[in-house]
Amino acid sequence: MEREVKTTCPYCGVGCGVIAKVTDDGVVSVRGDADHPANFGRLCSKGSALAETLDHDGRLLHPEVDGKQIDWDEALDLVATRFAKTIAEHGADSVAFYVSGQLLTEDYYVANKLMKGFIGSANIDTNSRLCMSSSVAGHRRAFGSDTVPGCYEDLELADLVVLTGSNLAWCHPVLYQRLAAAKAARPDMKVVVIDPRRTMTADIADLHLAIRPDGDVALFNGLFAHLAASPAVDQSYVGAHTSGFAEAFAAASALDEAALVRATGLTSSEIAAFFHLFEATEKVVTCYSQGVNQSSSGTDKVNAIINCHLATGRIGRLGMGPFSLTGQPNAMGGREVGGLANMLAAHMDIEKAGHRDQVRRFWGAPSIASKAGLKAVDMFRAVADGRIKAIWIMATNPVVSMPDADAVAAALKACPFVVVSDVLRETDTTRYAHVLLPSLGWGEKDGTVTNSERRISRQRGFLASPGKACADWWQLKEVARRMGYAGAFAFTSPAEIFAEHAGLSAFENSGRRDFDIGAHAEIDAATYDALAPFQWPQPQGTPTGETRFFADGGFFHADGRARFMAVAGAVPDRVNGDYPFTLNTGRVRDHWHTMTRTGKSARLSAHLAEPFVEIHPRDAMDLHIAPADLVALASPNGSAIVRALITERQARGNLYVPMHWSDQFAAKARIDALVPPITDPVSGQPASKNVAVAIRRFSASTYGFAVSVSKPSGLDLGYWAVAKARGGWRLELATEEIPADWTVWCRETFGLAEDIEPIGYADGPSGQRRLAFFEGDRLLLALFLAPEPVAVARNWAVEQLSASHADLRMRFALVAGRPGADRPDPGATVCSCFNVGVNQIVAAVRSGCRSVEAVGQALSAGTNCGSCRAEIRGIVDGCLAAAAE
Repeated sequence: MEREVKTTCPYCGVGCGVIAKVTDDGVVSVRGDADHPANFGRLCSKGSALAETLDHDGRLLHPEVDGKQIDWDEALDLVATRFAKTIAEHGADSVAFYVSGQLLTEDYYVANKLMKGFIGSANIDTNSRLCMSSSVAGHRRAFGSDTVPGCYEDLELADLVVLTGSNLAWCHPVLYQRLAAAKAARPDMKVVVIDPRRTMTADIADLHLAIRPDGDVALFNGLFAHLAASPAVDQSYVGAHTSGFAEAFAAASALDEAALVRATGLTSSEIAAFFHLFEATEKVVTCYSQGVNQSSSGTDKVNAIINCHLATGRIGRLGMGPFSLTGQPNAMGGREVGGLANMLAAHMDIEKAGHRDQVRRFWGAPSIASKAGLKAVDMFRAVADGRIKAIWIMATNPVVSMPDADAVAAALKACPFVVVSDVLRETDTTRYAHVLLPSLGWGEKDGTVTNSERRISRQRGFLASPGKACADWWQLKEVARRMGYAGAFAFTSPAEIFAEHAGLSAFENSGRRDFDIGAHAEIDAATYDALAPFQWPQPQGTPTGETRFFADGGFFHADGRARFMAVAGAVPDRVNGDYPFTLNTGRVRDHWHTMTRTGKSARLSAHLAEPFVEIHPRDAMDLHIAPADLVALASPNGSAIVRALITERQARGNLYVPMHWSDQFAAKARIDALVPPITDPVSGQPASKNVAVAIRRFSASTYGFAVSVSKPSGLDLGYWAVAKARGGWRLELATEEIPADWTVWCRETFGLAEDIEPIGYADGPSGQRRLAFFEGDRLLLALFLAPEPVAVARNWAVEQLSASHADLRMRFALVAGRPGADRPDPGATVCSCFNVGVNQIVAAVRSGCRSVEAVGQALSAGTNCGSCRAEIRGIVDGCLAAAAE
């Protein structure tokens, strides 16, 4: 029977509502939920493609021990026994959990309860440490609690939105579209983008400040000093609700104008324009994300921003406030249950004896962790040096995403006992597991997530559990039962866990803590199943509705006052003669984390199909790097090989490489292997935005591009990158060691039958070679080889996998790499939603389309999620400028 289920997107922290439709024959489609207050029906390219990622290819379907399938009882008995034995012999701190913002709140809650309350260690940390722990630390220092003051609505109500360290257009696309729509409706609204790169977010910016990496503290200190000498300071708010203003002002005043210019890399006029705009505009929201958090001074950056809002009283009111945008779908939910090693559940503080006692009594725990546990980087150091002898990794891939990733791999390889719960059998991390536990994926599991504006939404299952896969909370509670804690872990459903979580939030609270959802402490299964999105706090007896914090004070320090923080503006200079470039890492528009989900979608891989580095044209010229060359990057910690993308969006001396590619998709592109384990001293968050590296051209004797209906295997080349494509796969390659026979290599790599003979040619003078294999009128494989990066229309070649090739002339045209007049090359994909390429957009402009809207009417490009609109505008403007010359 056809049915529709309301659920929540599993990607970024926007927390978009999704409606999944399942037809009678099991086909799934998704659309945005028009009633969900986070997105009002909008979805980004990733969310729109969710149905394309639900196949069972590569799924882990049974528990495994040392590669052998076993039943659940045997696997869980082994995990419980080994953890208990390790604790008995070496103490509670010899074991650890490394968890994830991909977990649901109910999973997170059980994991935290087991580790902190019953094992008695705080050695549970999360990959959220890598994305927002500096925000947590900054909030706690300023507010006395980890509280996000505002709501998404504030971005639309503000007269000035400052986006710092946030590529909103690509990393939080639905919020970007909400902001873009608000600015279109109110042209007087101003947007400032602070980012070393000119990202697609700058498309709507009135002012782009290409700040020096890690210059944020200096910039916001300068702003604070400027505000303090202006009428913008709200003296009554500062006097009634804050402390530490004088000390913070003294620190902020340490930089004169010349020093501020040096520290930020901005001109005096750019700085003055920003300061004046902030001073003169009452309704200001400052959004910040990984560019602020992922820094050795990330916590100070957060507090420098908050200082400016406290000084002006622009916090907690409509259209005003500092706003942390979380990276993962449930990073906030993990914070609520104490998923970080230095926090307790329900936003209680592990360093406070009274809080520890409250949590211990509520849980009925025999003991509770008495001190903070090891944060992510230190946790894997402890695995490496033997202090941690057993670790359970859940729903994350640290061998790709952690800094100094090669060292993380070595640590896990040497660890006596590694358990990994995941949905996929093959990841860069599962290869080191002694025990693999199959977990439920999106569309299969049930629970809740909390987005960046404190809104709790339900994720609901609408697919049957594949194989023997089970929920993470069930795995944890079964291990807890086997360790002797059955009474405290007698959960039979996510609803029961959520009710206990809500009860703890209200326990002995009475308004003393920000997080309180006590209204749901008695929730039953039916009410939980029907739970509508709501924003916390929601104490017992409080009606639902949007809430903001701190407009009238009410901070959570003991005296009820916020703290201005005196922070220093020193900018680390990590480059040197051996490593003269600054590397910045981050995300791309259409992929997510380590691509275990988005890598399954052909259209999400069409936009950017291989790892790349953005480099300024002058830097590329100096290094003799041409467009599409391969380049080798190196730091003292590791190395990578990626494609050169030469662009003036990048500042000179700076490089940008996405963090998504793993050993499952490329030969040597785990970019976090280059990132040193330098962390913020307060938050423990790694510094992934300011890494000293060297770059050089990577030379090979042969370069290649292939399209194939089957996935290549056994690749052993200097460089390769594979991506899902419409109708099959695409492969980029480069090698110094040429196979003795390319035909034999093709048969072995792509699994082609011996009786299928290729057509092709080899051009001796040019060094080019082409091979194509057909079965009937169907193309199985086309391989294009050359002594330099292959110049072939990629998307046109991919389209040939789905075309009929009964005409012999078409086959030879394919081998020649020449699209026919009836099949023009669409060009590189710009709009993933509708598979529209750059050449199609250029043709539309030449045919009379003069705006993004006109291109949308002609081609549909940019009319679904809107994430590509900035790129379309750039193409349109470029064409019109060229035509005017």
